Amino acid sequence: MMPSEPDWNDWRWHMRQRVTTLDALTRYIQPTADECEGIRRTEGVFQWSITPYYASLMDAGDAACPIRRQVVPLASELAPDIVGVEDPLEEVAHSPVKNLIHNYRDRVAFCVTSQCAIYCRYCLRKRMVGEASFMMRRSELQQAIDYIAAHDEVRDVLLTGGDPLTLGDRHLDWLLGSLKAIDHVDIVRIGTRMPVKLPQRITPELCRVLERNGPMWLNTHFNHAKELTPRAREGILALLQAGVPVGNQTVLLAGINSSLDALRELLEGLVQARIRPYYLYQAQVIGGTAHFRTPIEVGMDLMARLQGRITGFAMPVYVLDTPFGKIPLNRTYVLGRCGEFVIMRSTRGQLWAEPNPRPSSAVAAGLVDEARLEEMEWPDGVETIEVGGVGVAAGAGSAVSPGAEVGA
Repeated sequence: MMPSEPDWNDWRWHMRQRVTTLDALTRYIQPTADECEGIRRTEGVFQWSITPYYASLMDAGDAACPIRRQVVPLASELAPDIVGVEDPLEEVAHSPVKNLIHNYRDRVAFCVTSQCAIYCRYCLRKRMVGEASFMMRRSELQQAIDYIAAHDEVRDVLLTGGDPLTLGDRHLDWLLGSLKAIDHVDIVRIGTRMPVKLPQRITPELCRVLERNGPMWLNTHFNHAKELTPRAREGILALLQAGVPVGNQTVLLAGINSSLDALRELLEGLVQARIRPYYLYQAQVIGGTAHFRTPIEVGMDLMARLQGRITGFAMPVYVLDTPFGKIPLNRTYVLGRCGEFVIMRSTRGQLWAEPNPRPSSAVAAGLVDEARLEEMEWPDGVETIEVGGVGVAAGAGSAVSPGAEVGA
């Protein structure tokens, strides 16, 4: 039964009617055996839900549909993988108070909720999304606001989650107003996927809240051109008319946007919708996401092939997020490949060993030189590689562990 027009235009209706069961999913697609098994086996392990709007974008008969692959669980999520990596960015270690991540001197990421409208299968925060223990009471939000107010070095606050726009307008108004009242906070940003997965959330009331509490920046998360629907474009236009600049952060996902044609179509579509491409993220090493990860060389090759083929402001920065901040994935920072690891230098001077599959493409493979740890030129003071807290002498061999920190 089709919803009424008022229901379809009501973002709260979509939140109440989210697809969370196999039976509900069959109203939109013909699930494959792999999808059915994935839903059954991931129950109690990984959250999943899909808004009716986003479900309506799925190709009912194509299991390779780029929309479908982002949100429908697969059995491969429980395949052997690098286990135990729930917090690859060590966000908990950088949290002075609950859900407030202070990794950069002048910036904090404030996870104001663990709720999302949909749960992406590759999510960086699989450890927390949808989990009640990560929800924020008003008193806990105030504690984080008080921390920001007490640290005058913090001038940039990113509201993230979960998805901040799952909060109601009054709640957001209070939160944004509290941050605006802090003299040393110059920039407030919102990281949200609502324009992609539920553009009905971009209401006139929300836009008034954002405009009232500006200046405000918003980064959203389109991964494929198919997501740039007329309804999504309407939501983006409403944000722009409210004085909210919109950027986009894309995750490089194998089989979804990892081809030149798919990535170029997305980037050009973003610019046409007046969305500035910001970052292209290398998919993080998180348990259950191996089938989404591409070799870093493939991403570098894509960026090289895009250069000169699209306008300059359509080019995102290709990065890997680490506990030492974002590392641009180019020859300035990528030092070499050592077996199944890519060795790189952070912008803070530390070295990082990222577990990453070897590329099959000869063109891509040529972008990162093969290297052995004992032959690498280490920065002054670097003597050990931290592997799970155990120091290994630099140059003593080529064995490293997932996400190994290379430091003094």
